[in-house]
Amino acid sequence: MKYKNISIWSDAKQENVCENLSSNIDVDVLIIGGGITGLSTAYHLINSNLKVCLVDKNEIASGVTCRTTGKLTYLQENILSKVAKYHGISKAKDYLDSQIDAINLVKAIITKENISCDLQEVSSYIFSNDKVNKIKKEMDLLNKLNVKLEPATTLPNGKCFNYGFFVKDTYVFHPIKYLHAIKNICLNNNINIYENTKVISINYENSIYECVTETGTIKAKYVVLAMHYPYFLFPFLLPLKTTIEKSYIKAYEVSCDNKFSAITISKPTISMRFHQTKDKCYQLYLNNSHNSCVKFNDKECFKDLTNVNNQEPEYLWSNKDIITNDALPFIGPIDDTNTLLIGTGYNTWGMTNGSIAGKILSDIILNKENKYVKLFSPKRSLNLGKIINLPVSIGSSACAIVKTKIHKNKEWYPDNVRFETRKGKNIAIYTDENKKEHIVYNICPHLKCSLLFNDVEKTWDCPCHGSRFDIDGNTIEGPSNYNITYKDN
Repeated sequence: MKYKNISIWSDAKQENVCENLSSNIDVDVLIIGGGITGLSTAYHLINSNLKVCLVDKNEIASGVTCRTTGKLTYLQENILSKVAKYHGISKAKDYLDSQIDAINLVKAIITKENISCDLQEVSSYIFSNDKVNKIKKEMDLLNKLNVKLEPATTLPNGKCFNYGFFVKDTYVFHPIKYLHAIKNICLNNNINIYENTKVISINYENSIYECVTETGTIKAKYVVLAMHYPYFLFPFLLPLKTTIEKSYIKAYEVSCDNKFSAITISKPTISMRFHQTKDKCYQLYLNNSHNSCVKFNDKECFKDLTNVNNQEPEYLWSNKDIITNDALPFIGPIDDTNTLLIGTGYNTWGMTNGSIAGKILSDIILNKENKYVKLFSPKRSLNLGKIINLPVSIGSSACAIVKTKIHKNKEWYPDNVRFETRKGKNIAIYTDENKKEHIVYNICPHLKCSLLFNDVEKTWDCPCHGSRFDIDGNTIEGPSNYNITYKDN
């Protein structure tokens, strides 16, 4: 069976794609990015009497949100143990509360707006065959925080493991159906949305942001950076505070809908959930998560995934997540004006953190109290996590830059990929099945890391900070804000 090299959620097509920006406009709030963070922020600004505009350089919900597994859970590997280690047990309690609040927030929106997005209550499991001490530590912490959980050594589908536990009050949903509904609600409430509109630069003068796109300029009092990875280096220096984790997911048909989700606490991560359509049930299976700067062979990772359970996939795709050095997301202002806001670094748990980010960011703009502002502040003080993981952030990126430049033509590349130097520029050429050549510059415009060819998804990927380009060099995902299409002039 020939698989689709897209996410299972990508089949949910938009009914109406918004036009791109075609003129200069003035707004109170500009939101850049149409994933779960951006659309959640826009939703919470409905009825605020502010003029709100949202732009996305591609179509709404076509980025990282589209490649998630779609879990709404507060059982997130051993993140609580990390938060307690770096910030103390009271902050771990606050983080747990934020995730529970995020789940309840999404449920309330779905109920209020009557959104059909396959929301389903499931039990969530954490399990391991070799990291029993980590499991017990997370379990003890959850017990201290008064979470009702139960020990387990078997998943509902019969899979056995050495040690684990589960909780019952978690959920899964169809993230793109949810966001398409939120988009339409925003449009019906006078929030302007422009798709295929790329913000090229942001300038600040006289308390106003001037955001330049290819087809118009947007002036705004507040700017919310809701893209997965901001394209600029200053003032936030995100590469020094994070690493990129890449994972591989397949969806394949199974005979029944098992109402549970599960994830290992050890690396490489194994994660699973189930999704019911009108006529089929699928299992989503994720594995081989790794630091993208360390492991480059996508072909091998996809091969390992397709061999799991001897199940051929119907859908096969990869995803990238931003992992922060201190286990907490960055949500809030990043400069002294408190008008340039960010929501990113969700440590693979974007559905809950993106949802709560929308509420936090909108509350900051509306000058409302929100108990999580300090917890997630991008300007939070130095801590143990930042200190011990800073060398990892710097070292892994530096290593990736060197390794990709030394030997571009990897041994696992197919014969239809080759590299040349033309007019002093390094280029890469992919020849498709129709013998057409697709030529790109083999360097990421963001911080000049050389690119890797992803033969399964037919993309050029940057291992350093996650930029992704199609075979013709068009930007699919940032932080790069520029294409790499070769121009022979």
